[in-house]
Amino acid sequence: MTHYDPNNDPDRRETVITETIVSPAHVTETVETVVVRESNTGWWIAGILGAAVLIAVFWILARGPDTQSDEALLEAQLDTAAAQAQADSALIQGQVAGAQASVDIARADAARSQADAIRAASEARAAEARASTPMVIEREVQVPAPAIVTPTAPQN
Repeated sequence: MTHYDPNNDPDRRETVITETIVSPAHVTETVETVVVRESNTGWWIAGILGAAVLIAVFWILARGPDTQSDEALLEAQLDTAAAQAQADSALIQGQVAGAQASVDIARADAARSQADAIRAASEARAAEARASTPMVIEREVQVPAPAIVTPTAPQN
């Protein structure tokens, strides 16, 4: 069995109270009572921190709105809106340029298709002309009398 001496242990946070009781029959009895005392340091620290937080909140609320920071915030918001508008404008201009390029490509394709159709039609006419038998049309044509031009004749 180990004997523990509470008086020599510095880490122990208990208090030992020894009472000696003497009864009328002259019997002596010793009673030891151990009293454990808890530290309240944590509660003190929590209370001080809570008070500091409340003081900080009241100080911030009592200070009122900061007009300088509000103006700076408003100016920053306006700058952001202007930058966003410029970005949107550039995006729209890019889309318009892309659409214009698509229209130009479509027009070029249409012109190429039209030229191909004209070429195919003329090739078809030429092939038809080559395939048919020649037809000779004869008719009498009267030759007009030759005009006589003199240097004194009036010229119309």
